[in-house]
Amino acid sequence: MALSASAAYAEDISIAVVGPMTGQLATIGDQFKQGAQAAVEAINAAGGVEGRQIKLDIEDDQCDPKQAVSVANRIVGNGVKFIDGHACSGSSIPASAVYAEAGALMMSPASSNPLMTDDAAKKGWSTIMRLYTRDDAQGAFVGPWIAKKYAGKNVVVLHDKSAYGQGVADAVRTTMNDGGLKEILYEGINAGEKDYSALVTKLKELKADVVYFGGYHPEAGLILRQASEQGFKFQLIMPDSIASPEFWQVAGPAGEGTMFVFPSDPQARPEAKEAIEKIKAKGFVPEGFTLFSYATIQAFAEGIKRAGSDDPAKVAAALKDGKPISTVVGDVIFDEKGDLKNAKYDINQWHEGKYAPIKLD
Repeated sequence: MALSASAAYAEDISIAVVGPMTGQLATIGDQFKQGAQAAVEAINAAGGVEGRQIKLDIEDDQCDPKQAVSVANRIVGNGVKFIDGHACSGSSIPASAVYAEAGALMMSPASSNPLMTDDAAKKGWSTIMRLYTRDDAQGAFVGPWIAKKYAGKNVVVLHDKSAYGQGVADAVRTTMNDGGLKEILYEGINAGEKDYSALVTKLKELKADVVYFGGYHPEAGLILRQASEQGFKFQLIMPDSIASPEFWQVAGPAGEGTMFVFPSDPQARPEAKEAIEKIKAKGFVPEGFTLFSYATIQAFAEGIKRAGSDDPAKVAAALKDGKPISTVVGDVIFDEKGDLKNAKYDINQWHEGKYAPIKLD
């Protein structure tokens, strides 16, 4: 019995799910976990991957670069070959070096900084991928729109000094400038602070009409609340990080009208209908990165089938063969770097605690 149990265990396919399971960004980690678990349940119930069951290893990096490297070393030390993660680019980039050296396949369902896959390609690391969009693609989408819609307005560009926040802010700033609109202030803030009243005062003195902020929901919500307390209102535009009910919990009514860019609504896709129903039945709303984490598990399963092997390098090559991969976020195709091709976006707007895509003019 012990031998057969050991043999059965050896047949399992282990996948690590890594993100901020605790801390200020734990909402994102929960989205990762819920999406991955739902995908595994569906795949295992359908017979698994070539008859093998998938097992998950949930790991917490708190979006901290040092902890991410420590977690990555533990994962590869345990012999896990596939990683659904990390979330924050500042964690994914240093962790990717650990996975590349170990020959493990990392696929992030959220990290958008181009350096992650650009540097991997330069170094010949074939097993670093992302099932998500890049900052430069997001910048190319929203920067020109801001330049056109807010021509002649006082626009400020802020970032939180993180690989993610500054990366996406710089991408948007570049394309906005190329579109003919120059910001009146470009500045980094310190994430984790509780008092942004001095920043709000500066924005007020500059008569800022629009603020693009590359960062996360805790800081965004506080800035808006403290601006409201000073009787100051501006149009806040964010990247994808505030696709979470926690943004509204922090901002409250001061968050009304806030806009953010997100890949075209995966929840609206017919391919996601069944998955969404099952996730909601468990009391969880599959917002934000939930379905991208689900799709990452699907991609691993499809790659193993195509490769006829669970060798990470062979799986990565099979996933980059140019054939579409069916997922809950639609058919995806990876380029030679391991990035998604043909990304599409929506601009969403918060209204009374919920968000929805707006019609672009």
